[in-house]
Amino acid sequence: MEEHNINLTLKIWRQASATAKGNFEEFKVSVSPHASILEMFDEINNNLEKEGKDPIVFESDCREGICGTCGLVVNGHPHGSKKHTATCQIHMRSFKADETIYVEPFRAAAFPVLKDLMVDRTGLDIVQQAGGYVSVNAGSAPDANAIPIAKEIASLALDAAECIGCGACVAACKNSSAMLFVSAKVSQFALLPQGQAERYERVQNMVIAHDESGFGSCTNTYACEAECPKGISISNIARMNRDYFVSNMKLQE
Repeated sequence: MEEHNINLTLKIWRQASATAKGNFEEFKVSVSPHASILEMFDEINNNLEKEGKDPIVFESDCREGICGTCGLVVNGHPHGSKKHTATCQIHMRSFKADETIYVEPFRAAAFPVLKDLMVDRTGLDIVQQAGGYVSVNAGSAPDANAIPIAKEIASLALDAAECIGCGACVAACKNSSAMLFVSAKVSQFALLPQGQAERYERVQNMVIAHDESGFGSCTNTYACEAECPKGISISNIARMNRDYFVSNMKLQE
């Protein structure tokens, strides 16, 4: 059966630099319904380069919903309106023929636009470096059953570890808070025996790094969980808040 392309109107944010004034530029495209949104951008850029024009700057790496670098706001939703789906996994069959699609970068003071759709997410790296690790002696691999962990606890830790650090929670939050990201990184260690030695030092360091990087406070609107491509639960924020409270008590001892 012959496959028919779909015609779409794209309104894509273009911004020459961090200090330049940006605007939406319109593109009319005819694209395969099986193409991903990033494959469509690749084709647009090929045509722009043939015309001697600047290609659209955007980020991508794995294109498998793993790395988190592809974060874009599509029709007002970080990563688009399809739940638990990263931008790179959006296919054009998700849109209706002749639909107008708005694509823009993540909007947050802590994520300054570098050019077009690319933003500086260094703040997330700073938070991760502040405590997203465990200090253990490296050596031969221990026996898998050497440290028994309850299935429920292991599952919660793995759920938290699914966070890909894309920053959608920041873009979705009215305060530009990264607390869902921070709490996921805190929880994945706080739930496991290997993370207990630095548990309270970790939460202190990561929360401080969060605030110093310019992210806002959490007011529990649940928007972060709703837009997260990995479905990270805000229950991690509650766990992080408890650990932070306990860490403050320990500092006073």
